[in-house]
Amino acid sequence: MMAYKCFLPVLLIVPYVIHCTSAAVHSHNIETAERESDGSYRARDFDHYNDAGHNLEFDHEAILGSVKEAEEYDKLSPEESKRRLGLLLPKMDLNGDQFIDRKELKKWILNSFVKLSREESEERMSEADENRDGSVSWIEYLQDTFGVDQEADVGPDDTGDTGLLLRVEKMMWSLADKNGDNVLNVEEFEVFSNPEEHEIMQPILVNQTLYERDRNGDGVLDFSEYVGDRGSLQDKQWLISEKDKFEHELDFNQDGVLDLDEVRRWIIPDNDEIAEEEVDHLFASADDDHDDLLSFHEILTHHHVFVGSEATDYGNDLLGERFDDEL
Repeated sequence: MMAYKCFLPVLLIVPYVIHCTSAAVHSHNIETAERESDGSYRARDFDHYNDAGHNLEFDHEAILGSVKEAEEYDKLSPEESKRRLGLLLPKMDLNGDQFIDRKELKKWILNSFVKLSREESEERMSEADENRDGSVSWIEYLQDTFGVDQEADVGPDDTGDTGLLLRVEKMMWSLADKNGDNVLNVEEFEVFSNPEEHEIMQPILVNQTLYERDRNGDGVLDFSEYVGDRGSLQDKQWLISEKDKFEHELDFNQDGVLDLDEVRRWIIPDNDEIAEEEVDHLFASADDDHDDLLSFHEILTHHHVFVGSEATDYGNDLLGERFDDEL
């Protein structure tokens, strides 16, 4: 188990942001707020199921490992989309038996998550790398994020890309700067900009959460501290639901409080679990003969589940038009 040391800077929670998207533009992007209202970091599948129902975008990105490529597929004819998917299948099929088993699909999806994280950080880095030298200096980050040339000009309550106060971000910056050259290359910038996905950064995130909520300073969170100020804005039924979640989902050792490891499990998304759930979903959608294997034929028959095309995007357009009409 990882040991966590306490850090003192206070973490500010980024407000929930909703983004409207147009046809062939996926909603996952670098502008999306990273944290939920309860303080946990937003999981990659946060909008897989939403008020509108099942969102195919997540499935397509989990297979393609790229938002940009998923958007490109949305512009293809169904035939071309199916053809390109067929070219990916032998790469998923690690043992060459013409079937994709659960382990193969899970490994592919986990790799897609890594690629998506890199794509997000590269897009963000391209904005901050003013001199186009392939790295981002602290000054470049200050200029791009806050519009200032020095730390003293940043407001005391201003937060950066990670939703953290500047002094905390600087600590994270130094931790991400493995070679100590005071600039971040693309690998290092990815660690900095997606801290919840990198183990080296997680102690800072965990201890920030503990610091802002641990009112009695005992190093753990009881239910009242877990709920925090949110409780005063909710009704009794909400409190009952949160109490049940606290006791049966978060408090693993059933001692009535959340220790550091339990706080980590609460606020840090588990990509392994998310991948498992996505495997279950895709198998339920395409395993027609229920043999717990996906044949190439089954995947291509249900290609719209795995990748988009102009046909699926046209369906999204119709939904968008109907939504606009209702507004």
